[in-house]
Amino acid sequence: MTAAAAERGRLVLVTGAAGFIGSHLTDALIERGFRVRAIDNFATGTRDRVNPRAELIEADIRDATAIAPAFEGGVDCVFHLAALPRIPLSIAKPLETHLTNVMGTLNVLLAVRDARIRRLVFSGSSSVYGRQEHLPMVETMTPRPQSPYALQKLVGEEYARLFHQLYGVQAVTLRYFAVYGSRMAQEGAYMLAIAAFLRARREGRPLEIHGDGEQTRDFTHVSDVVQANILAMDCETADGEPINIGYGHNVSINHVAHIFGGPFEHKPPRAGDMRDTLADRTRAARILGWAPRVSIEQGLADLLRG
Repeated sequence: MTAAAAERGRLVLVTGAAGFIGSHLTDALIERGFRVRAIDNFATGTRDRVNPRAELIEADIRDATAIAPAFEGGVDCVFHLAALPRIPLSIAKPLETHLTNVMGTLNVLLAVRDARIRRLVFSGSSSVYGRQEHLPMVETMTPRPQSPYALQKLVGEEYARLFHQLYGVQAVTLRYFAVYGSRMAQEGAYMLAIAAFLRARREGRPLEIHGDGEQTRDFTHVSDVVQANILAMDCETADGEPINIGYGHNVSINHVAHIFGGPFEHKPPRAGDMRDTLADRTRAARILGWAPRVSIEQGLADLLRG
């Protein structure tokens, strides 16, 4: 029996399924034979990204009553990706992002508990680390959030951990490091650097680098993040403790700009941005059996060809 055949009939739920990572995860789950129920309110995602083979429910995670029915009917695992992402957006709109990223996450956890769903995989963020004195970033470090978004993601982690302790919910928190790839948002004021560079190149403008450009990021390809989610669905340890999902090698924004080529200009630093990120992958390897496959050079080459 093939792996896809073995999974056929197993129902999973993806929140934020119209978003960047959520749409890639939905596609991968369907390719593996899962039945996928998808929730999105299309605040940041688009309807055309949702795989037509998924059962689509248009609902907002801020509304507990509206989303509750989606968790019924034998859902085996929930992948919670719905969020209002980006640090600058959270600084500009701390209340709006709190309602989605904290209250929305609590609503999802309550729905998981009440429907007695086996497992939740929560999409966390490396931004919870803030500025650390040493690299790489290890899950045992004390978080130092520098933005509302980072704090909101940390609260989500803590809720997932508490729901495991108090209610027995199997929970896995994945801390993503600078995820990039196709379908990244290339509109608005809160884009990732790579997405902003793609848009500038498309429009024939100089690349804009905030600060001196020597800040580093551990860029992680979306396909590797998807694989981590799928592995987290059945890993043996599901106690709510965080697991880093990062490539394990960081590069400067200037380095990325030079790969893109062409003129660039420096802009003032952005408030709340971390100076450096670098993931320790030991826990991911031990618990998930996960290792990344796509380097930043390979990933950017694919994006630039597209």
